[in-house]
Amino acid sequence: MSIEVNHISFRYGPRQALKDVSFKLTEGGFHGLLGPNGAGKSTLFALMTRLYALQQGEITIHDQSIRKQPAQIMRRLGVVFQQSTLDLDLTVKQNLLYHASLHGISAREAAPRIEQELTRMEMMDRANDKVRGLNGGHRRRVEIARALLHQPNILLLDEPTVGLDPQTRRALNQHVRKLCAEDNLTALWATHLMEEIKPDDPVILLHKGEVMVDGQASRLLELANETDLTEAFHSLTGTKEVA
Repeated sequence: MSIEVNHISFRYGPRQALKDVSFKLTEGGFHGLLGPNGAGKSTLFALMTRLYALQQGEITIHDQSIRKQPAQIMRRLGVVFQQSTLDLDLTVKQNLLYHASLHGISAREAAPRIEQELTRMEMMDRANDKVRGLNGGHRRRVEIARALLHQPNILLLDEPTVGLDPQTRRALNQHVRKLCAEDNLTALWATHLMEEIKPDDPVILLHKGEVMVDGQASRLLELANETDLTEAFHSLTGTKEVA
C-alpha cells in the first residue's frame, strides 16, 4: 500500500474534526478525497503533511510511520495546498530553485528538473516572470511543478482548483491524471467539485469528519439512487450545489 490511514481522530478543542477515519490507497493512480466544506479534508491533509501532530491513530506511507520516520515520509510527498504558498515577488524559476534548495537539491541539479516540470506544465515560457503577474491557473501549474521537483511518488492536492474557471480546472485535473498514468504517481485529489471525479475513480467521501464511502465513485450513485455524481454527492451530504 502507498498510504494507510488508521483510526485517525482529531479535535480542535471541543470540536471533533475527524472521527475514527481509516482507509488505504493502493500505489499509483488518481484517487479522490471528497467532502463538502468543513468535512475534514484539510485537517486530514494537515495531519498527512505534519502541519498538525497526530492526536489519535496512525498514518503510514510505504510501511513507514509518520510519527517515527517523518523525514523519510516527507521526501516521498509532493503537496499543493489550498492556499497558494508561492512568493509573489520572486520569479517562477526563483520559487522553484528555493524549493529545490529546501530539499537539498543543488542549483545545477535543479535546473533540468525545473525545465522538465515547467515544460510539462506548459509554463517554461513564463519561467522568468514574477508570480505576481500570473493568473490563478498559471500559479497552480507552478505549484504542481514545484511539488514534483524532488521527484516524490505521492502527490497530495487540497482543493487545487478552487476559484479557477471550468476550463482551467479541467486542464489541471487532466494533467494530474496524465502524470499518474505516465509516472506511476499516486495522487490524492481533495475536492467538493464532482465534475473533477469519474465514476470509476477510487474515492474516500468524508462527511462530518467520518468516512461515508470508501470505494469507487460509482458507489455514491448506488447509495443515493441517482444517475449523476453531483446529485448523488449533494444527496448524501445534504448540501446544495454550488455554481
